[in-house]
Amino acid sequence: MNTILRIIKAKKILLLLALGIVGIILWNTYQFFKEFQRQEIVKMEILADAYFQFNKAKPDDDISLLVKIIENNVSIPMIVTDDKDNILLDQNISYETEEKTQVLSKKLKEMKALHPPIEINISETKNQYIYYSYSEILNKLRFYPLALILIFIVFLAIIYTVFNASAVSEKNKLWSGMAKETAHQIGTPLSSLLGWVEILRAENINPSYVNEIEKDVEHLNIIANRFSKIGSKPTLELHNPSDIIEDTIAYFKIRTSKNIVFNYNKPLEEVKIMLNKDLFGWVLENIIKNAIDAMQGKGNIDIQLIDSNSGIKILITDTGKGIPKNLHKKIFEPGFTTKTRGWGLGLSLTKRIINKYHNGKVFVKQSQQHTGSTFQINIPK
Repeated sequence: MNTILRIIKAKKILLLLALGIVGIILWNTYQFFKEFQRQEIVKMEILADAYFQFNKAKPDDDISLLVKIIENNVSIPMIVTDDKDNILLDQNISYETEEKTQVLSKKLKEMKALHPPIEINISETKNQYIYYSYSEILNKLRFYPLALILIFIVFLAIIYTVFNASAVSEKNKLWSGMAKETAHQIGTPLSSLLGWVEILRAENINPSYVNEIEKDVEHLNIIANRFSKIGSKPTLELHNPSDIIEDTIAYFKIRTSKNIVFNYNKPLEEVKIMLNKDLFGWVLENIIKNAIDAMQGKGNIDIQLIDSNSGIKILITDTGKGIPKNLHKKIFEPGFTTKTRGWGLGLSLTKRIINKYHNGKVFVKQSQQHTGSTFQINIPK
C-alpha cells in the first residue's frame, strides 16, 4: 500500500514539474512575442521620423542615411496616405498590377483596425499618415502562443489520461489482490464448516436445519469463488437466466421477513444466454438486497424477465423509499452508500459485472420517493 502511495506521489510531483516547465515556455514565448511587437512599433516610429526628415530636407542636405532607413524596411507592410486617404506610397505588400487598387484599399482598412496611424507633419496645412501592420514573421508569432496553449491543453489531457489510467490500474490491482486473498482466507474455515455439517447430520439433528446450514455454507463457497474471479476474465457459458433468478428468490425468501413478497414474471419459453452464473447471481443478490433494505422489512419485490431477439431485459421493482434523481448514476460509484453499514461496493461491482464482463447495461429505470424503484439490466445475445 505504501509503495503504491509513493508511486502516486512521485507521479504527482513529475506532473507538477512538467506543468511548470510548459508554463515557463508559454510565458517566455509570450514575452518574446510582446518584445518583438514592441520593436516593430519602434522601427515604424524611426521610419516615420526618417520619412518626415526626408520630406523636410533641402536640396544640398545629405539624405543618404534617411534613404537607407526607408529602404531597409523590407518586412513591415506600410501604406502612406494624405489627408484625404489617397494612397501615396506602399511598401512590402504583394499584388498583381491590375489588382493594386483593390488590394491596397483592403489592406489599408485592415491596418486602420490594427494600429492608429503615425502622423507626419509636412507643412502647416498638410499632413501625411503612415499605416502599418504586422510583419509576416510577427503575424506567424501572433498565433504561436495560441498554438502552444492548445498543445498545453492536449499535453494536460494526455498526462491526465495516463495518470488516471495508471491510478485506476493500481487501485484495480490492489482491489483484485485483496479480493483473491479474502477468497483464499475464507476457503480454510469453509472446508471446516462442511465437515461440521456432516457431523451434525450424523448426530440426527433436524434434517431441515442441517440442510439450511449446508445451503448457507455452499453460498459462502459461491461468494469466495466470486471474489477469486475479480481481476480475472470470467468464463461465460450458456445458461437459463430464469433458473438463476428463481434460485436467488428461493434463497432470500427463507432468510427475509415474511412481510416481503416476491413476484416473478418469467417468459413462457425457455431463454438461453451467455452468462457467468456466479457473477450474474451476485448482481441479482446485490440489487435484491438493496431493495429489501430500502423497504425496511415490508413490501413487494417484482421481477420480470423479458426476452427478445437482441437480448434480455430484467426489471427489478421494489416498493421502498425510492432514490433521488440526482443519485441515479452516483449510486454505481465505488464507495458511495446511504447506509450506516457497508463499503458502498455492491452496485459498483454490479455495474462492472454487467457492463464489462457481459457487455450489457444496468441502470435505474425509474424511481419515486416513498413509492419505490425499478432497476433494469440489459444483456445482449
